[in-house]
Amino acid sequence: MRTGRPRERAITLRDGFYIEIYNSADSKGLKLRSDTEAAMEIAAKQYSRFKKVVLLGEYKNGVRLVEQNAS
Repeated sequence: MRTGRPRERAITLRDGFYIEIYNSADSKGLKLRSDTEAAMEIAAKQYSRFKKVVLLGEYKNGVRLVEQNAS
């Protein structure tokens, strides 16, 4: 259990590509940022051997970009 002072402002995500990695028993994950999509995929492949990996995609100005071509 964490005790201490709470954050004063919300966390904003920097521009880039994100993955989230989990241990098998944890409910919260750790977000990792990459500058390019290829680097994100390489990191996801490396971590997937030991942890659960979720690809979050690209973020701009703290907001997730949704692909326009999805039907």
